Amino acid sequence: MDFKIKRKKTKEVKIGKVIIGGNHPIAVQSMIKIPTTKIEDVVAQINDLERLGCEIIRLAVKNDRDAEVLAVIKKRVRLPLVADIHFHYKLALKAIEAGVDKIRINPGNIFQKDQLKQIISLAREKNIPIRIGVNSGSLRPCYLKQKTIQQALFLQTKDAVSFFEEEGFNNIVISVKSSSIFDMIQLYQKLSQIYQYPLHLGVTATGLFYDGIVKSSIAIGSLLMKGIGDTIRVSLLGQPRDEVICAQNILSALGIRNFGPRYICCPTCGRCQIDLKSKVDEFQRKLTNGSKINLKDLDRYTIAFMGCMVNGPGEAKQADIGLAFGGSKAILFKKGRIKKIVTQSQSVDYLIKNLKEV
Repeated sequence: MDFKIKRKKTKEVKIGKVIIGGNHPIAVQSMIKIPTTKIEDVVAQINDLERLGCEIIRLAVKNDRDAEVLAVIKKRVRLPLVADIHFHYKLALKAIEAGVDKIRINPGNIFQKDQLKQIISLAREKNIPIRIGVNSGSLRPCYLKQKTIQQALFLQTKDAVSFFEEEGFNNIVISVKSSSIFDMIQLYQKLSQIYQYPLHLGVTATGLFYDGIVKSSIAIGSLLMKGIGDTIRVSLLGQPRDEVICAQNILSALGIRNFGPRYICCPTCGRCQIDLKSKVDEFQRKLTNGSKINLKDLDRYTIAFMGCMVNGPGEAKQADIGLAFGGSKAILFKKGRIKKIVTQSQSVDYLIKNLKEV
């Protein structure tokens, strides 16, 4: 990649075993979308997300029972746990006592100074960070007097950060999420100029599934290209797995991080005589089930699947290895050069076998 992203240097913040900011990798985060009290399901989902590559996980803590089970969940997972707190400051205190690695509070609904001081005091004692998570859906009335939502979001964030600094607490992460990608981009750019705290990027209330992918990719990608952002969450109307995969794809597309191989796949046209997507699906299924190939070993690989032999190898010559299909045959090529012609039914197995030799 000729274009080199220069990241803005931010303060290091430790979230369990994960460190964000500084020169540390941009971390992928998601959120559990089932009730926190469903312990078995929550633990299974967190551990599955860890295997997928998620690095930080957030859980909703809406009542005392949610807070009480955090300690049980904590003992059964390895990912850092972030407790998401709204309205009730005492839940933040209980979550910290339960041993979470970070808490997120919303200054739109937890803003009483005496309550915040108690949260800050206990977080300082336990040495865990606090995310100041401002959201366009929960602005206090006093900030809505501003001319624009963007101004209101910025002022509420600034006031909240100032209070924490006045209390001598700077173990913080900042997020300011909006459903408007324009507000989101401009706000994070402004915050990046003012503060050196790590920034958690995300667009909120993104709409339908594909809307969310597009909005998040544009907004988060635009900021990452400017070197802004230390953790990201892609908020989708879907499963946490989808959020993690999309976040990884954004980071991979920008050349920031790799989470397994990159793919070049032609969109297909009338020349294509096979179901190319089914071949890609077959490859991914066999690669992850029984191939004994560690996906981390393929981080730097680019693998191509092309729908025809006419110009498939040429169009994908930057790929390390790939297949181009035609009728009942397939060409196995490496670096744009044809290495073998195989049957369509054998093609995926030959590709996996040759991965070890690239």
